[in-house]
Amino acid sequence: MIIVNSRFITQDLRGVQRFAECISLELAKLRSDLRFVAPPGAVRPEVAKRLGIEVIGTRQGQRWEQWDLPNWLKSQGSPLLLSLCSTAPLLYTNQIATHHDINYVRFPESYSWKFRTSYRCLIPMLLKRSNALITVSEFSRDEISRFYRYPSDSITVVPNAVADAFTLEPRIDRAETPYLLAVSSPSYHKNFSRMLESFAALPRDLKVELRIVGDSHAVFGQNDLATVAARDSRVKLLGRIDDAELARQYRQATAFVFPSLYEGFGIPPLEAQACGCPVISANTASMPEVLQDSVLYFDPYETASITQAMRTILQDAPLREALRAKGLANIQRFNWQTSARKVSDLLDSALATTTKATARAA
Repeated sequence: MIIVNSRFITQDLRGVQRFAECISLELAKLRSDLRFVAPPGAVRPEVAKRLGIEVIGTRQGQRWEQWDLPNWLKSQGSPLLLSLCSTAPLLYTNQIATHHDINYVRFPESYSWKFRTSYRCLIPMLLKRSNALITVSEFSRDEISRFYRYPSDSITVVPNAVADAFTLEPRIDRAETPYLLAVSSPSYHKNFSRMLESFAALPRDLKVELRIVGDSHAVFGQNDLATVAARDSRVKLLGRIDDAELARQYRQATAFVFPSLYEGFGIPPLEAQACGCPVISANTASMPEVLQDSVLYFDPYETASITQAMRTILQDAPLREALRAKGLANIQRFNWQTSARKVSDLLDSALATTTKATARAA
């Protein structure tokens, strides 16, 4: 029996939680030897029901993960544990963990002091106690391996993909006012301040809006996006919206802007591409690996470069059509079924290793 740490079902659905949820749903179709366990308080009860999640313990958050979960595992004979978010029990050794990136190291100003300090302390301990590690890109594998001196051959790359809600519609009604779309939290490394500055430099006669989806979160550093955005009436803050509305925004947008300075993977550009929206993107971190030649790149540290990319994509209709086609081709490289099979193979390998070790001990 394999236990899946399903604490993600009690958390807001962001990139890390979406990875864990989508992989779990696909794994449940592939295997019959999984038990999904979580603390009380599922925020997506329909997903919890589909996974057959069992509630164990009484605590929440890290206290559940570091106390209730390992104690319960020991009472079950210490089975193999799979954790698909970026943390896992520190005092449990029979486990496969996941770590998405080291953003908190490269851009500490994006996170609260409590968050980045806890990660800098917890992750080295977690790596020492994991049989194997999952991450989401070759870029992240290299980053984790070099920074923590963790063997790269013990890290399996399992890419993200897009949720089923993000699909191409046969008929798309464009918005009355053309707009560029951006999706993210306004944390520092997302680079929204430079994006806003770059957008402000666009000529007013282009008559275009910049729509921003997302909100801040307690773990992120302070960044008052609303104050900055209020300086330009063309900037519209949409807040958090559900997947159906987000897909509609992607489909109607003239283009999607992804200015991030650092991403372990970066799901939003793929969501945009799946909806037929051309993408302009930063040329940093994992983005060239994930997006290859399917986007128009810019230097995210140079506002002039961002402005030029915005202007080009707005004024060049043939380029938009070419990037739209390239984007639809690019997303074919990623799907949750293939990624889940990679995780399933890793689980089989871990079980086989445990069986051999037990046989030798006998």
